[in-house]
Amino acid sequence: MELFNQFISSIVNIFSSSGIFSLPWQNYVMIAVSCVLIYLAIHKKFEPLLLLPIAFGMLLVNLYPQIMAEPQSALIPVTRYITQNGSTGNYPIVEILGQQFYKIESSGGLLYYLYKGVKLGIYPPLIFLGIGAMTDFGPLIANPKSFLLGAAAQLGIFITFIGAILLGFSPNQAGSISIIGGADGPTAIFVTSKLSPELLGPIAVAAYSYMALIPVIQPPIMKVLTSKEERSVVMTQLRTVSKLEKIIFPIIVVILVALILPDAATLVGMLMLGNLFRESGVVDRISKAAQNELLNIITIFLGVSIGATATGYNFLNFKTLSIIGLGLIAFCFGTAGGVLFGKLMYKLSNKSINPLIGAAGVSAVPMAARVVQKVGQEENPSNYLLMHAMGPNVAGVIGSAVAAGVLTSILK
Repeated sequence: MELFNQFISSIVNIFSSSGIFSLPWQNYVMIAVSCVLIYLAIHKKFEPLLLLPIAFGMLLVNLYPQIMAEPQSALIPVTRYITQNGSTGNYPIVEILGQQFYKIESSGGLLYYLYKGVKLGIYPPLIFLGIGAMTDFGPLIANPKSFLLGAAAQLGIFITFIGAILLGFSPNQAGSISIIGGADGPTAIFVTSKLSPELLGPIAVAAYSYMALIPVIQPPIMKVLTSKEERSVVMTQLRTVSKLEKIIFPIIVVILVALILPDAATLVGMLMLGNLFRESGVVDRISKAAQNELLNIITIFLGVSIGATATGYNFLNFKTLSIIGLGLIAFCFGTAGGVLFGKLMYKLSNKSINPLIGAAGVSAVPMAARVVQKVGQEENPSNYLLMHAMGPNVAGVIGSAVAAGVLTSILK
């Protein structure tokens, strides 16, 4: 009978200490949200490379919060430790007021350490290095007017900055929130780590979630702001860009940016270094490593650790939800700014420019360009806008990094 009672007691202890009884209701809400995001990533294929690791990190931390636990330390008098344990410990000794203490530290959770790369701003420049190695700046060089569309799509950043200030956020917090409008997760992380580290979690989740949901968010805005005639415009083929132009371009860009706006030099510099790897043709192994192994590894670490910041307690509150809402506004205004400037170019060019390509001025490469291609082909199946959209798209990458440098230099 006593054995049976011990067995029942053990079962009760297991259940009472399990997550079923210890997790607050907010965690269950976030678990449901993460399952929806996993569904969108796998079944709907909404940018699964981003959404799947973010959603799984979100799921994991809400099921087992200790995976993001910080390491704990304690000071125990050496004499007390020896008395209790009968031996000396192998811990570092700290002397305070003539008394010796063992400094005993416990390990943090796995994702706590992976998140350090986000918090210290290590991952974003490495992501930019990989993006640069993957990116062909040829469409931008062939059509320099794309720079204007990339600049126009940064409208969301500055509109949202004003909105965040009106909602009571500090200028530094408003700058960090507004950068979501650039639709560039690494840039958002980089800026926030410098201006408002306390908002890093919700801003990173918002930025990457909206990037992944581009196929849902952008098409309605593009269709509302353009007519069927405008969406059906077939653009002429771009000129061929020489190898020399492609090699000189990243060198010129990094020199100009570093001299004029030093705060943007880190992101733009790594972007252009990756691109120079690609275009030089003499470091093929390094270029492929940056495009594949490095970028894939950093994407896994970045996505899972960002998702792990979305705990129920931290996420389901008014301040965080306001950031999510402002991020959506920033993203929508960025898309709208690019499309409206595209409409202006459509009229000034005697209707030879399809205004849809302006939507690709946000920095999400190549997702936004693919959305432009899809929407354009819905109106005219023979229309191929992908390469034309890639010009504003890669201009948006540079534009968001420059906007980040402007905000950082003004607000830091």
